[in-house]
Formats: sequence, structure tokens, C-alpha cells
Amino acid sequence: MSASSLPHAIVREVGLRDGLLSIKTIVPTAQKLEWISAAYAAGQKEIEVGSFVPVRLLPQLADTAELVAHAKTLPGLVASVLVPNFKGAERAIELDADAMLIPVSASAAHSAANVRKTPDEMIASIAQIRAARDAAGSKTFIEVGMSTAFGCTIQGDVSEDEVIRLLRAALDAGAERVGLADTVGYADPAQVRRLFEKAFRALGTQSDKLTCGHFHDTRGLALANTLAALDVGVRRFDASLAGIGGCPHAPGASGNAATEDTVFMLERMGYDTGIDLDQLLALRKQIAEWLKGEQLGGAIWRAGVPKSSARATPPMASFSQQAPIR
Repeated sequence: MSASSLPHAIVREVGLRDGLLSIKTIVPTAQKLEWISAAYAAGQKEIEVGSFVPVRLLPQLADTAELVAHAKTLPGLVASVLVPNFKGAERAIELDADAMLIPVSASAAHSAANVRKTPDEMIASIAQIRAARDAAGSKTFIEVGMSTAFGCTIQGDVSEDEVIRLLRAALDAGAERVGLADTVGYADPAQVRRLFEKAFRALGTQSDKLTCGHFHDTRGLALANTLAALDVGVRRFDASLAGIGGCPHAPGASGNAATEDTVFMLERMGYDTGIDLDQLLALRKQIAEWLKGEQLGGAIWRAGVPKSSARATPPMASFSQQAPIR
């Protein structure tokens, strides 16, 4: 079966933003530009290149504007940036970023610690950002990542009903797409399946706007949780090369789902990601050189790609019969 006839899945690279949050090494801009170009050459078509936040808080992300400008030179690449406030959104619009990701935490405690606003204040900011975006005639896409959707290190349990209330509110306020994030690595596959299914039902005619799963590997379940989301129809996932990353409010965090492992799993299961795994692993090796002494993750790089090229064609029935690509 040709790649073009296989079901498609998207893996968005978030290593340059989420991944670098927990990295002490300041990665030079030249290396970040090389990272973007190599990831693009390997077939990645969605990359979160940075965030517009005060440099004094996150000097690692001070060159986001330069990265957006470079990404805009690569045809077909969707360059997204995280914007925690209106000022950041203005920068994203000004620089013509393809997409802006607004973090809304389902945990009130995490929201206060992370952005110093309540979840409902963040919802209000979405409406303000949408109005400004539209008034500017900008095409920058607005996406909301629902942080701590599966639990919070500060608050503990997070109500599923509250997650769904905030998803609805975000869409009503003007977000064009939403996703669920296991920010602190609390989720398990049964919980992931249950919450996504519940959210799809609750969103009704807007269920096609719930498109993304973002899983951290803090407790070793990132791939299992990715698989659970895939099983209920999610076809777009965030991941970070070498599994780097971790929320500052998640003690002991060991990073995101590794991009290379996520791509390997999806491709072996019969999904076309459009990504060349050998090129991706070569880039991972380069990044490991840049980040010597830092905590890295992932598994496939240790043993390499199996000599057998066997893949499910078509995917397992339980997956192929799920909802269409979102």
C-alpha cells in the first residue's frame, strides 16, 4: 500500500519551545535554525518554534521572532508560537506566525502559578485576541491547549466537567482549534480515552475542533496515552525530539513524548506521518551533541529502526474504524 493511501497522522514538533523550558543549556539561534531546517527536510510540517514571553523569564526563547522569520521561508511549514497573553498575541500577529497557541489551564492553581490569571480570565483574553486578530486582517490561526486536563501537581484532581466547560468556552470565545494536554504526566490510557470521548460527545457539532493530544512521559506513559487518543480518533500529536521538556510546576518531570518514538509507533501501525525516521534520528543525534549533559529521553535511538519494514496495512481494525482525521 502506498503512503498516499494510508491514513494520515500529524506529529507537531514542540522541542524548540516546550522542550527547551527545562534545559539549562542556552541553544544558540544558529543551531535552532538548523534544527528547524533539518526537521522540515525530514518531513515535519508543523513546528512550535518558540514563545513570546519576557526575556528575563525565559532567555532560552529570546530569539523567537528570528525563528518565526526563518520558518516562514520554508514552503508549507506551519510555524506556531505560544502566547500566554495579549502582548504575545500582538507579536505573533505582527510577525505573521501561522498559528498561536494560547495555554488555558483547567486547574485554577496551575493557572495562577503559570500565567497569574484564572482560567476564566484566560478565556476572556481569547476573545480579546480573536477580536484583535480579526481587526488586523491576520490569518494567524488561534489554538488553545488545555493544560493540566488530566491532573495537576499543585491542585491534584481536575474535574472532567471543568475541562469540558473550558473547552466549550474557549471555542465560544473564538479559538479555532483546541487540544488536551497532560502537562504534568498524570494521565493513564483509560483516562485519556474517557476524557477525549466525553469531550467529543459534549462538543457535538464542534467536536472536529478538538484535534490534538499533548502527553508528557513523566511516568512512562506518553506513548500509551498517545495510542489511547489515537484509538478514539485523534490524529494530531505534540512531541519533542529526544523527549526533552517538562513543566516547571511538575517536580521530577522527565519530558515530552519523544518525537522519534511517536513517529516510529505511528508508522509501524500503518499511519503515514510524512516523516523520514532516519533523517529524524540523525537530527536527534545532532541535538544530543548540542545538549550534552542534559537529560534526554526516547527509546528508538538506542536500538535503531528494525530491519524488518513490516507495518500494519491497513491499520488495526479498532483504529481504522474510528472517527475521521481531526
